[in-house]
Amino acid sequence: MALLGAQLVITLIMVSVIQKLGSYSFARWLLCSQRLYRYLYPTNSELKSLAGVPKDTTKARKGSKHESNGKPETFHVPRSLDIQLETAPVTPLDVVHLRFYTEYVWIVDFSLYTAIVYIMSEVYTSVFPLKDEFNLSMVWCILVVLFSFKILLSLTKQYFTSEESIGERSTCIVAFCVFLLIAMMVLIVSEANLEVGVDPAYDSFYENASKFLENQGLSSVGPASKLILKFFFAVWAAIIGTLFTFPGLRVARMHWDSLRYYGDNKVKPLLLNFNFAMPFVLVLLWVRPITRHYLTVRVFSGMEKPLMTSDAFDTLRLILVVGTVVTRLALMPRQLQAYLDMAQRRLDVQKKEAGRITNIDLQKKIASVFYYLCVVALQYICPIIMCLYMALMYKTLGGYTWTGMFYESEEVCAMSDKAEGITDAVDGEGIEQFQLALENLKMVFTVDVYRGVFGFATWWCCFAWFLTTSLGLAYQTYFRIS
Repeated sequence: MALLGAQLVITLIMVSVIQKLGSYSFARWLLCSQRLYRYLYPTNSELKSLAGVPKDTTKARKGSKHESNGKPETFHVPRSLDIQLETAPVTPLDVVHLRFYTEYVWIVDFSLYTAIVYIMSEVYTSVFPLKDEFNLSMVWCILVVLFSFKILLSLTKQYFTSEESIGERSTCIVAFCVFLLIAMMVLIVSEANLEVGVDPAYDSFYENASKFLENQGLSSVGPASKLILKFFFAVWAAIIGTLFTFPGLRVARMHWDSLRYYGDNKVKPLLLNFNFAMPFVLVLLWVRPITRHYLTVRVFSGMEKPLMTSDAFDTLRLILVVGTVVTRLALMPRQLQAYLDMAQRRLDVQKKEAGRITNIDLQKKIASVFYYLCVVALQYICPIIMCLYMALMYKTLGGYTWTGMFYESEEVCAMSDKAEGITDAVDGEGIEQFQLALENLKMVFTVDVYRGVFGFATWWCCFAWFLTTSLGLAYQTYFRIS
């Protein structure tokens, strides 16, 4: 209980810090202090001057009359018009009115505060290990994941409420079916090949849940069957894959556009491509024959033992997830600028087209790029936030350690053993029945259960992240959409 009180103190301190730092925002700093610049659309007078449209005073008066009635002046200009857009730095006053700005600031800042709480909790529990207390930092992590899921769901919902998004709506439906099929195929793979831990988690949950029901005097054959639980896992995985589809396509597009900045420079594109491929490396880390077997089992010639221990491999896997997310976050301003440059690229493509376009449509084509900046930022950051905090919960609730690469840690005591001990100790009359039921219920969710749930969640988020971005890059490579 003392440790739980210390965690409450940490939480209260962090809440007070959040209140005092309310005027400072890391999310706003990412958009407005990283030298991002936006493109300004040409005014009507500039378009008329470039297109040679005569400025008739009578029509101008009529136009002003129409504008006062809520009807802006409309005229046509050639699509091949040579327009060089002016730029302006992105300021807080510019972004505060953008769509989904509030959601963007909330999720980024809250994720940062959660990371601070998690680090403080990890430092404290490393000195004073938890016994039967619950790690309160997990509540913060769960909230971050839920908020990220809600935001991605809100973004995807736009495709189903808009009448102009028929293609996107069909893509979401197809993506759900494809990811559902892939998830069901993944869940039947043996743990000897893909160690997501679902099967050991179910075995542990089934055994302890059956004991819990027996202790409560309930007649039952046990919890739901493995097939039903795996089906629900597959449905959840399909939903995550669907929510990651358009963010993945967007990230791939920004990566493709970012490569244009460096020209003959070979080092920076190599770093960008390596960072883009890191999710694929993360996916392989859960494939036992490819990674764990070679690093922790196989003894190479000239060596007396494997390259690393099993604990060191688990720690390496977690560190690489965190490192990949941090690197992606560091590259976020460069990727967002590549998106903003789409305004000029749209005009460059339009120059090759014949015909004419209205001034309103041309200005909307340019202004819409900046208008959706926060939407694109959410598409970029929400998937990596989910991957990060799934991995953090996987580490903490799964009983792993950050120091496994430096020295061997003691084996985590199985929660099921504790459950049996508690049950035997309270057979006599000393503790009320309600407390007994609560303790037994808590012991149903063992370390193996957490490892299976969050191991699969972490791996699937990385896999969906990799698959959607890879499909987007393949689309850019073969179709060269500008």
